[in-house]
Amino acid sequence: MSFNATAEAPPIGYTLIIPPGWARIPLREGTKEALERIFFTHMDKVPDGVARDDAMSLRLELRRQLQKRARAARRNGGLDLYLPVIPRGGTLVAASIIVSELPIGGADNARVLSRLAANTAGPGVTAVKLDGVKAVRRESQVAADSSQEIDVDSRRVEYVLPVAGTSGNFLAISFSTPGDGNLDSELTDVMVELFDAVVSTFKWRYE
Repeated sequence: MSFNATAEAPPIGYTLIIPPGWARIPLREGTKEALERIFFTHMDKVPDGVARDDAMSLRLELRRQLQKRARAARRNGGLDLYLPVIPRGGTLVAASIIVSELPIGGADNARVLSRLAANTAGPGVTAVKLDGVKAVRRESQVAADSSQEIDVDSRRVEYVLPVAGTSGNFLAISFSTPGDGNLDSELTDVMVELFDAVVSTFKWRYE
């Protein structure tokens, strides 16, 4: 990462602790290699309940799903994509985490956060802290939109925070899932809680 530095030394990256069964796919470089590693590490076995004759077509479909999600995340300025990579019942859990850079040249960090949190009193927007840095958490429900490759309605949660030691550079950590098809179900709530737990492990990396 390259940032507009202030007097404080900026970080060279970040860390997140992800759940078992998830993997990181870098989107700026090494994407193809990461996808191949995931495919051959996690998807080379025939899942329970799947006939061996159908295994190859299933694996090819899982690879297509991974590639599609990576392409969409990269188009949206993503740095890293995190996905569940162990198939359940012949498919991947429909959820993703994307970490993206948001350069806002010349912007005052506090003013940007203030605008983002302008509706803090309303539903879905909360002021929080990540690794000692003020941030904003936003939650919403997003309707399916084929033009944006959004196939189904989804529950979205996004954390936005300024990059420590910089001015006008922000990081977004975004989560999306259709859950079990009911965006207000207990299962969907559990998946959102899992994401919040992942984000609570966020740390800047300086070396």
